[in-house]
Amino acid sequence: MEKQAAQELIQFINESPTNYHAILNLKKQLSKNGFKQLFSGEAWHLERGGKYFVTKNHSSLFAFIPGEGNMAENGFKFICAHSDSPSFRIKPSAEMTVAGKYLKLNTEVYGGPILYTWFDRPLSLAGRVLLKSDNPLKPAVQFVNFKRPLLIIPHLAIHFNRTINEQGNPLSKQRDMLPVIGMINEHFEKDNFLLKLIATEMQVDPELILDFDLTLYDVEKGCFTGINDEFISCGRLDDLAMVHAGMKALTASGKSSKTKVLAIFDNEEVGSGTKQGAGSPILRTIIERIVFGLGGTQEDLYRAIHNSFMISADMAHALHPNYPEKHDPTNHPIMNGGPVIKLNANQKYVTDGDSAAVFATICRMADIPYQTFVNHSDMAGGSTLGNILLSQMELRGVDIGNPMWAMHSVRETAGTQDHDYVIKAFTTFYNI
Repeated sequence: MEKQAAQELIQFINESPTNYHAILNLKKQLSKNGFKQLFSGEAWHLERGGKYFVTKNHSSLFAFIPGEGNMAENGFKFICAHSDSPSFRIKPSAEMTVAGKYLKLNTEVYGGPILYTWFDRPLSLAGRVLLKSDNPLKPAVQFVNFKRPLLIIPHLAIHFNRTINEQGNPLSKQRDMLPVIGMINEHFEKDNFLLKLIATEMQVDPELILDFDLTLYDVEKGCFTGINDEFISCGRLDDLAMVHAGMKALTASGKSSKTKVLAIFDNEEVGSGTKQGAGSPILRTIIERIVFGLGGTQEDLYRAIHNSFMISADMAHALHPNYPEKHDPTNHPIMNGGPVIKLNANQKYVTDGDSAAVFATICRMADIPYQTFVNHSDMAGGSTLGNILLSQMELRGVDIGNPMWAMHSVRETAGTQDHDYVIKAFTTFYNI
């Protein structure tokens, strides 16, 4: 079993506790591979065969390599994924005291996490910090990651809810999910505690900190599991596994007549309706700048879009060994059985017969297996960024992902071999 790609994925996720850190690590990897950073507020001077990337909000990234051929005739090859995962964001004025002895932090749920999985785990903080600068409209930005256990969300003991294993315990996001960060004593300064904690960690003056975007994360590192290391156990596989695979494929791919694009959006977990999300015109704007910057016309842009193809890469549901009845009887992907083509008759995914055939052909060219997923007809399924992106451009496209268990848990499980498979599929796609 090929484990190198999965090991690199685990390392990437361990170093990417937030969407900001994921993009920071992508920038480092792309720069090492000869990509040049562009900035949206500056003029772009593009060359065919050059390697470029641009970021938005420090939480989304768009990398591209202009093709060698006629852009109108050859179009673009897109791989699209997202950087964010369900978590808990720290609210302003977050410090809350209990009985004068405990200090906990006020949080807001981001996305749709499986709440129960966050209990009784060592948690830490990471995110973006905004600092005073010479320009009041452009604060300086730094990133912080405490990298050590700081908090815990304690579960209520069974002695206070004897029927919890039979009847469950409906959770209040405001009451039950608040993390404890410490105990208060005579030496404890609870006023502006969190701000001072951040300043100390970053070694900056607290007066310089204007604001911050911090989230909780599980500090336990990802690992292999299974008798033959056939599974990856890790947080944020949805969707950093596809982010990592896209990056590996783009940097490993060769010359192509088509323009290759890796689009990593933010905020998919909350609807994509932000300036850095798939619902914004950001990707459309970037491809317009590419076409026009290389001497193309508006007509060339329209033709390029028509001649393009998109892979919307988000994770998929594997057959659950304890709940097989939750799955479609004939379309239930198995772990390590290859990437999954996702279909939905009500168009929750962009896949149709045409685009499914294209991706199946790519997998055959890459000499890897592939699978299909359709929801159990009595259950509503999810959706992803593919259809949202189509509101900006009428692209041909397919929704795919690697099979996994416990999507949106604090710790998810995927197949070790599948990560190698999907990198091969993506690299083959970019090389066509």
